[in-house]
Amino acid sequence: MRLKFLPSFVKRRGRITKKQEDSLHKLDNYSIKSLSEIVSLSRDYECCKLEIGFGNSEYLQRQALENPSTLFIGSEVYLSGIGTLIGAIEEKKLSNVRIFPDDARILLDQGDESIFDEVVILCPDPWPKDRHHKRRLLQSEFIEILLKTLKWNGGLYISTDWEHYADEIRAILNHPSLKKRNSLRESRASTKFEDRGIKEGRKVYIFDYIKTKSQSY
Repeated sequence: MRLKFLPSFVKRRGRITKKQEDSLHKLDNYSIKSLSEIVSLSRDYECCKLEIGFGNSEYLQRQALENPSTLFIGSEVYLSGIGTLIGAIEEKKLSNVRIFPDDARILLDQGDESIFDEVVILCPDPWPKDRHHKRRLLQSEFIEILLKTLKWNGGLYISTDWEHYADEIRAILNHPSLKKRNSLRESRASTKFEDRGIKEGRKVYIFDYIKTKSQSY
């Protein structure tokens, strides 16, 4: 399926360890290709959550361990992160994790059925140069696609450590179907990217919303 959007990432192979390489050979055992697959799998769980761009998967692993009755879908394009997560799935016996190894928009654009109880996007690529802002993942069109797959009262949790991007996100989330909720930041251990931003002197901005009824959906 061809994307209708500019890529929000540069897909390079990068440095992959032997362990990650070995794990990648087992990707078919843990990957999903469609929303319909997720619907089918989620029937065996109390709820279903999606993390877009899980990086080295530290947050996703922790959540899956602590919430065995929740199905976690992780979307990532970088092979090193995917290999790391597969290794963790096997080592920690995480039976409640599946991987979409491509741009999350391909998955979300497949339909308009409400599936997810929460969507998490932690420190997406800020594309800091002005000429690259159009490649940022968080655009109005993307939020519209995402909301179609988010359940009523489902959560949308986003973080960024780039002030300008935070300003854009704040404006994009000013949407009739979204309402702010009390931040869950205190209950979420920080990630590598959030820690790096803080170490480099940047503030981490948190956006914590729920989907509410509106005339749009």
